Amino acid sequence: MSDDSDDGSLSKPKSTKGLKELASTKKHEQLRSMEKSHSESSFVKFNSSAVTGSRTFSSQKVERKGQPPQISESSKVYFDLSSLDQEESKSSGFSRTRKRNSIDLLETLSQDADSTICESSSRESVLSASENWYSSDELESNGVGEDTIEPEVTQVQYCDKYPLSLPTVTDSDTNRQNQTNVKISYQKLSQELESHIKPLKAAKPRHEVRHLDKIKNVLIEAWQVPMYGRDIAYRLCDVLRSEGMLDMVINNCSSSKKDILKASAAVLEQCLSWENRNHVAKTGLETVVSMTKREISNHEMSYIITGILEGLFKISEEASTKIINYGGLDVILHWSRSSDIRNLRHCAKALANLSLFGGAENQEEMAKRNVPEWLFPLAFMEDDTIRYYACLAIVVLLANKELEAAVIKSGTLELVMPFINSTKPSSFAKCDLSQQQGKDHMWLERMVPLLQSRREEAQSLAAFHFAMEAGIKEEQGKLDLFYEIGAIEPLKKVASSPNATASKLAAQALKVIGESIPHKLTTQVPVWSVVDVAHWVAQVGFKDYVHNFMSCQVDGDILLLLTEQELESSIKIDCKIARKRFLRELKSLKITADYSSCDPSQMDAWLMKILPDLSQYTYEMLKAGMNKEVLASTNNEELDHVCGIKNGIHRRLILEHVEGLLNRNTRDLYTAIPLPKYGSIGSLTRQKSIDPTGFASYPKAVDVFISYRRSNGSQLASLLKVHLQLRGFSVFLDIDRLRAGKFDENLLMNIRLAKHFLLVLTPCALDRCIGDDEQQDWIHKEIVTALESDCNIIPVLDNFDWPLPEVLPSDMQQVVYFNGVRWVHDYQEACMAKLEAFLKKVPVIARLRSEELPTILERPASESNSISSALTLDEVLTHEDVTIRKKSDDRKESRKKSTASNFIETINSIVEHF
Repeated sequence: MSDDSDDGSLSKPKSTKGLKELASTKKHEQLRSMEKSHSESSFVKFNSSAVTGSRTFSSQKVERKGQPPQISESSKVYFDLSSLDQEESKSSGFSRTRKRNSIDLLETLSQDADSTICESSSRESVLSASENWYSSDELESNGVGEDTIEPEVTQVQYCDKYPLSLPTVTDSDTNRQNQTNVKISYQKLSQELESHIKPLKAAKPRHEVRHLDKIKNVLIEAWQVPMYGRDIAYRLCDVLRSEGMLDMVINNCSSSKKDILKASAAVLEQCLSWENRNHVAKTGLETVVSMTKREISNHEMSYIITGILEGLFKISEEASTKIINYGGLDVILHWSRSSDIRNLRHCAKALANLSLFGGAENQEEMAKRNVPEWLFPLAFMEDDTIRYYACLAIVVLLANKELEAAVIKSGTLELVMPFINSTKPSSFAKCDLSQQQGKDHMWLERMVPLLQSRREEAQSLAAFHFAMEAGIKEEQGKLDLFYEIGAIEPLKKVASSPNATASKLAAQALKVIGESIPHKLTTQVPVWSVVDVAHWVAQVGFKDYVHNFMSCQVDGDILLLLTEQELESSIKIDCKIARKRFLRELKSLKITADYSSCDPSQMDAWLMKILPDLSQYTYEMLKAGMNKEVLASTNNEELDHVCGIKNGIHRRLILEHVEGLLNRNTRDLYTAIPLPKYGSIGSLTRQKSIDPTGFASYPKAVDVFISYRRSNGSQLASLLKVHLQLRGFSVFLDIDRLRAGKFDENLLMNIRLAKHFLLVLTPCALDRCIGDDEQQDWIHKEIVTALESDCNIIPVLDNFDWPLPEVLPSDMQQVVYFNGVRWVHDYQEACMAKLEAFLKKVPVIARLRSEELPTILERPASESNSISSALTLDEVLTHEDVTIRKKSDDRKESRKKSTASNFIETINSIVEHF
């Protein structure tokens, strides 16, 4: 190789103008700017801040084409920049040039060559000369060859191209440090995202999965950043959309390659920000939802597809309608019966999002598909996140007047207040990572109407959420959001309402926001002052008449006794429609009011059990001198003229139930037995008389009573309840056990009133019964009561093995010999068909004990994973004709050995005695 001097290369004739001359001139200026060394060499080092990581390159000789070397190899060593560009181009795969101000140049010059270089050049001139570069593509288009230095294009990093904007927070060291840390996290994550997006664009199919997995991990890490994780993740989602990655993963949802499909779906699930959701709705909604429908039985992708649908249900009414038509709601309802907590969380959130964003028509579609019923098992779970979103979905559906009856019938509404009363907003915000980030303004805006609902459950749950969000938004510096969505005034109305739970939570939210807390109204309406009444009148929308109420000195006592004529003559509400509106609000107040201060006989509670609307007559009946003892001997005329009950149907309902108060014994028993909840018909309160000594002959009020162990049987018990109700059975399921955990004596009476006793047996369900000779365990008590009450006992076994009868108390040993059903979660329909046959007493089903039947667990694992509910009733019945399983034989053999061993021990003890 010949050594070519720079002088020769610089004196080369110019073959082009413009950019080529500029490039040649820049090279000449750069060589002239090298500093001279006092000892034959000098070192020039450029700043390396623009490129991550420094590189070390070996020294290369610079040769002059066509000329002999003028400088010896030992006296002059420097880099050939064009060769360096080529090497960097090969290593990057994206651009042929990079910034050279990050590379350390080492150059040694001889004294003879110093005359051609200006001695006055400084390092600053070198840096300034390297600032403006042109791309290699531009130079090549203008005829600049490889032997000419290629100017650089400065690569703008994603963190600069897509800057992160954060809200302005109070000026404190902590807040400044938090935002600084967030910016550092965003810079790090954006650089990592960039390092995978660029190679993914040019990657071969076999490498796509690896880059997609890396991108997914970056997004997951972004979501997990404390406090501002949502802001970082949303910005990274914008990067993916702008760089074309979102379109790529949408297209991959129709891929036939399972690994690419799964990796792309996982990225899509993590990047569904507000803008990205809209983008999917416009460009690939059918593709994505069809994929979730196609993979409905894929257990490996269940968490991903439910997460995708959770995000897509937060777009609009139109998009929700399309998703339902494409089968998205069917997918959610399918996986809402699973036992995987992650799937159930996605399903609960998806149903809550659909109820909030779907609109009235889609809410009606949800009712047609029995969503209120399927929300019950979710709201019955131990997991607080699942319970909360199921409760949210049901109260939103309740706001739709057309669905109110279906919602109440489902029984799910009864689970809302227990959750709110047992959970603190601040604690709930920390139980799930997604809660710690709070919700965006679009989602919160949908919650505001719930604050204005007439239902206590809806108001309380909305106030609960805003109390939680207030704490989160205070840390994030986003309290202005509550003003933007118009939540302040509704919160103030709730804070001053008689709803004690909602009022407390709304006041908590207002305090954090920094708003004044309005006048608080107690639920004890009879003791309201004139000022209290004035506040309530203004709150329900009659501000123009507040002065009239105050001038007439209307207090709580008078308010509850007001008539329409008095409203017209004294309060001067001349408009008849306005009077009807006011009376509607007054009726609602009477029903929710607390009369304990003037109702020692608890007549209001008795009326509420019959029908909640009857509570509107409580105060007028009390003022007339009525109580439960007097009510037992009243008649229709007294109820009409004395108590002011003008509704003839209401009078008849009261009189039908009055006969239960004729004697003390019957009354005590009557009030002790609650109305069977959740879809029961022919209820106890419709019966004319009760024989407290003859429960066995008493007409059965409920089809099925479900007994379960709270620790691990609540989900299966709630699933059975829904399945049975959808098949037309009336069911009693005690929900108080879930939150109280204590035995209620009233349950024994409900067991005696049930036709069938469903015993849910989950792992270790009977362990507490062993040695419980005094019936301290409530499962033990329920089983004994069912045995004594001639109930049809049907055990439902979920991964449960019967203990030996001898180890159980003698009064419940008989239960191990009842036929039952082995429950398999993936084959719920087949199991329910078998259970329904037991309930209807189909003879072929009852021939063998359930534990002696071959179970569907014996199916191949591959078949179980690919088919969700393939067994039909015929297939189940066919299985029953197979011989007894080996497991049952082993158990019988064990029992024989145990009996023989006990007999031998008895003989030995007798022999020893004599």
